[in-house]
Amino acid sequence: MVLSLDRWVGKVAVVTGASSGIGASIADHLVQEGLIVVGLARRSEIVEEKAKKLVGKKGKLYGVKTDMSKEEDIVKAFKWVERNIGHVHVLVNSAGAISWTSLSNGDTQAWRQTLDVNVLGLCVATREAVKSMTANNTQGHIIHINSVVGHKIPNMQGMNIYTASKHAVTALAATLKQELDAGGFKIKISSVSPGMVASEMTTLSRNNTKEMQTAMEAAPILQPADVAGAVCYVLSTPEHVQVAELTIAPVGELL
Repeated sequence: MVLSLDRWVGKVAVVTGASSGIGASIADHLVQEGLIVVGLARRSEIVEEKAKKLVGKKGKLYGVKTDMSKEEDIVKAFKWVERNIGHVHVLVNSAGAISWTSLSNGDTQAWRQTLDVNVLGLCVATREAVKSMTANNTQGHIIHINSVVGHKIPNMQGMNIYTASKHAVTALAATLKQELDAGGFKIKISSVSPGMVASEMTTLSRNNTKEMQTAMEAAPILQPADVAGAVCYVLSTPEHVQVAELTIAPVGELL
């Protein structure tokens, strides 16, 4: 099997959550591979600053201010892409939120924020990308950044809603594949499920307790570039090959 990203050179990729962590690394990798990348993020100024540093690379990066918990922001962002850059070929749903809370005595707003970004925001972005791809008869690719906790339940207090949201992503990837296959559309759907990754949601979070920080720093961990590499691998497969699920984890992870 020949692996190459050549067919995506000059094509448009939308990456959500592109201001930091996994999303930022994915955007960086795709630009270097020659894609025209639109990074959606609340802190779009960070994406725009990164774009300046990537001038001269094979591709190009744009930043569009988008709150992934707000449908109107997401729809507006995709309209901007269509109007200013072109129709969508690749969507990477990388934006994520986590709230450490309980179910028995939890914070409803915290639950809602996690579900709005991880599930509903992902659904809205996916819908808009599929609209663009089908309207233009594009053999596109949609990639959800999932998690190992989207496939099993970790024994970690406070991760209940986050774990539920990632199980939803697993189901949404599978059901979207069924929809696309039934409609005869040549659009790939992949779920990439990493173990713990160094990011603002984990080791770089300002909200960690001392105990949480110590535990995370002692555990095996992936870097954002590892996940970006997995995304590039999934995209590099031939048109007739679909990687439905790719799980990656640091050696020694016990989740």
